[in-house]
Amino acid sequence: FKFNHASEVHKNNFQVRFISCSPFTAYKETQSLLTFQMFFKSANETTQQPSLSEMVREIRSQNRLLLTGTPLQNNLHELWALLNFLLPDVFSSAEDFDAWFNSNNLVEEKQLVERLHSVLRPFLLRRLKSDVEKGLLPKKETKIYVGLTKMQRSWYTNILMKDIDVVNGAGKSDKMRLLNILMQLRKCCNHPYLFDGAEPGPPYTTDQHLVDNSGKLRVLDKLLPKLQEQDSRVLIFSQMTRVLDILEDYCLWKQYNYCRLDGQTPHEERQISINDFNMPNSEKFIFMLSTRAGGLGINLATADIVILFDSDWNPQVDLQAMDRAHRIGQKKQVQIFRFITESTVEERIVERAEMKLRLDNVVIQQGRLVDPNLKVGKQEMLSMIRHGADEVFASKDCELTDEDIDVILKRGAVKTAELEEKMKQFGESTAKKLTLDSVPVESIFHFEGENYKEKQKFPGVSHWIEPPKRERKANYAVDAYFREALRITEPKAPKAPRPPKQPNVQDYQFFPPRLFELLDMEIYAFRKNIGYK
Repeated sequence: FKFNHASEVHKNNFQVRFISCSPFTAYKETQSLLTFQMFFKSANETTQQPSLSEMVREIRSQNRLLLTGTPLQNNLHELWALLNFLLPDVFSSAEDFDAWFNSNNLVEEKQLVERLHSVLRPFLLRRLKSDVEKGLLPKKETKIYVGLTKMQRSWYTNILMKDIDVVNGAGKSDKMRLLNILMQLRKCCNHPYLFDGAEPGPPYTTDQHLVDNSGKLRVLDKLLPKLQEQDSRVLIFSQMTRVLDILEDYCLWKQYNYCRLDGQTPHEERQISINDFNMPNSEKFIFMLSTRAGGLGINLATADIVILFDSDWNPQVDLQAMDRAHRIGQKKQVQIFRFITESTVEERIVERAEMKLRLDNVVIQQGRLVDPNLKVGKQEMLSMIRHGADEVFASKDCELTDEDIDVILKRGAVKTAELEEKMKQFGESTAKKLTLDSVPVESIFHFEGENYKEKQKFPGVSHWIEPPKRERKANYAVDAYFREALRITEPKAPKAPRPPKQPNVQDYQFFPPRLFELLDMEIYAFRKNIGYK
């Protein structure tokens, strides 16, 4: 929209709805002349875009309304940002707000909850899905514990043996080194073909070996026909887009109709895939999504099954993924199947996520609050890596059996109930101090009179190389994902000097080639003058 004269603002009444605050950035001169009868705001914009937050605070309005599906995502300081937007005169100081809710200053921990409720009660109207849609059945989650195949066990063992000094507590265990070990172990739990040299070939074929060499894919191969028979439709989430590549090969081989969405999917294709999956009588049986890219802002309520092929460090991310199907408009009961590789690092990651979720629910009833101080320390990471290592080293055979899928699901339901019962015992004070069970520092590799520390390393990983891309790969910054998940900053490096400002020229604008040469020469001359190489 555009105003030619400021007088038009005063003599005309406009009924305009904005779906974004960005138009105001281009019309700052008009902004001061406008008074809105009602100003609606998406809460996540207020907390995630500080510059935009400052701008919208300058907009005059008679009333303000914040709309959000997640009142508290990370910490209590975000709550202050929302309240400051609504009532800047009342909630003017962030420092005073943080001090008032500092749990260290409270005699009893429940005072924090009482204070929080007293502040929110006059301003917050909260409606859960269960309040609005009485016909929406509760979702049911089953954790399916799978074993390691022989190939997975071999790779898992040799990942540990490659860094045996760290695992035994003898070597330098900095966070980045532990982070890399965790990353490799998680990839092994998903599928060994994520590593160079694991997949048989060339020639490379897609057949039964793709299923036989992954415990999770074996269970998935048994589960999908059962779900198809009962006329269900399936969402499969994974953290790694390269896992989606393998699942895509599997679906093509098994002739399952599917859609795929990840961070590299163009917006046009993204919406087309969603529409194809949701259309009446759609033939699409499976929708594969990367958890981070497909876990927000998508309505896939036509699916009633959610399979979490692997779990996120942050339990809220998995909850958001589940809500793609469990939302208003869902006609069936949504079933969640979470795949966990037994006696591996994945067990500890899931347990830690459950602890965080339990703490969130204790602090604010049904809320989603993450303690910013609840970080993964080096000792906890080391405990995750060590978990189950003795069993992995002691057994050389495949743990998997040809059990019927109903038996697998029944056993998973029992273990899920046991974990839920365990989590119910934790109150806030217990959960805050809770860490994963520690493992003795002494060597864990003496079994049956044999010292596995002295064994030769597996030749296939003597020189560790990042796995190459399979066909139809999307770029996946796995290191950046794990740093974000564990709140580890990237190592600082000296910044390159800023070159002189140059015009923004593109190839498609057909500038003469000589211009590009001159621009390059300018940069080289600048670097030479300052001695930068």
